[in-house]
Amino acid sequence: MTWSWEYLPSEQHVTAGAPADFLAAVEQRAAELVRAAEALHLDGTTYQGSGEPMHYLDLAGGLLAYYVVPRLELVVLCQITSPPAL
Repeated sequence: MTWSWEYLPSEQHVTAGAPADFLAAVEQRAAELVRAAEALHLDGTTYQGSGEPMHYLDLAGGLLAYYVVPRLELVVLCQITSPPAL
C-alpha cells in the first residue's frame, strides 16, 4: 500500500465555500501529514492497537480536523473551517 489522504465524507462536503488559497494550504499540509505518517508508521498495514485520536491544526487562520488510519495508510481530512472570503 501507499500512504495517501482524502476528504471524508466527500471533497464537496468538506470544502464547500472555502477560498481557493485556503484549500491550497490545506492540501499542502495534507501532503506533509502523509509524509510524516509514512515515516512514523513504516508499514502501517501491520499497525495494532486502537485508532489514533482526532487532531486539529491551526492553518492560515482556519482550522483543519483530521485523523490517521495506519492500517489503511490513510490521512483523513474530515472538517475545515476557513477564514471568511474577502
